[in-house]
Amino acid sequence: MPELPEVEVTRLSLVERLRGARIGEVRLGKPLRWPLGVDSQSLIGRRVLDVTRRAKYLWFALGGPNAAEAAPAGGLLVHLGMSGSLSLSVSAQIASPGPWDHFDLLTDRGLLRLTDPRRFGAVVWAPSPTEGTAGKLLAGLGIEPFDAGFTPAFLHQRLRGRRVAIKQALLAGDIVVGVGNIYVCEALFLAGIDPRLRSERLSLARCARLVDAVKQVLSRALELGGSTLRDFRDAHGADGRFQLEAGVYGREHRPCPACAQPVRRVAQAQRSTYFCATCQRR
Repeated sequence: MPELPEVEVTRLSLVERLRGARIGEVRLGKPLRWPLGVDSQSLIGRRVLDVTRRAKYLWFALGGPNAAEAAPAGGLLVHLGMSGSLSLSVSAQIASPGPWDHFDLLTDRGLLRLTDPRRFGAVVWAPSPTEGTAGKLLAGLGIEPFDAGFTPAFLHQRLRGRRVAIKQALLAGDIVVGVGNIYVCEALFLAGIDPRLRSERLSLARCARLVDAVKQVLSRALELGGSTLRDFRDAHGADGRFQLEAGVYGREHRPCPACAQPVRRVAQAQRSTYFCATCQRR
């Protein structure tokens, strides 16, 4: 599933090209998770003002048809689901949509296409990120991991009274967003924390190590273009490379890079968890 690094990499590969682009045509394929929520023809002539990110969502802010009309007038909230990706084609010869291509936005800067084999992604219109369907989807999300407010004290306070395993608490997204399965396994390994440890038992010192580890892991993932395990590509078709540097994720039975003991795998809430039982303590 595309997580924060993959979504941010996608945003960075789109924003400069699409900022100021004028929409000339909209094509809807098979239904996605939620309906668009507006007549697609009403988007024609609108301009893309900016592309921003909140958690795993992209917000395409739209203005009026003229470049001078810089006031936001609604926008499109895009989620890549479990297997989706956005591509931007600037070729004069636009390929016909395939069976997994479910949304096309043809602009004067190129064709933006959402490809999603499993159709768990979404493109929805909203008056603003805080209103309509967008407001409902973004409400309740946790802090961004690179925000100044994501501190050891913040994490320690939010974990109080939580009896779930620390990995599950981080994956939930209501404390901090974007730390998906790969990245939480790697951050817990870097911090030396057993993923099965009950959240409320983390000391402030261990929270400090974990906050630092989350930021380090996500920063490195951004540098490497995210992770490509199966479907993810950025908007120009490039694979992510973070998975090639993983310390524990996907390395069951292989030696831990720190102590050479075999990496273990367990299931937590139907998700695979990889860790080193020697380096990561409860």
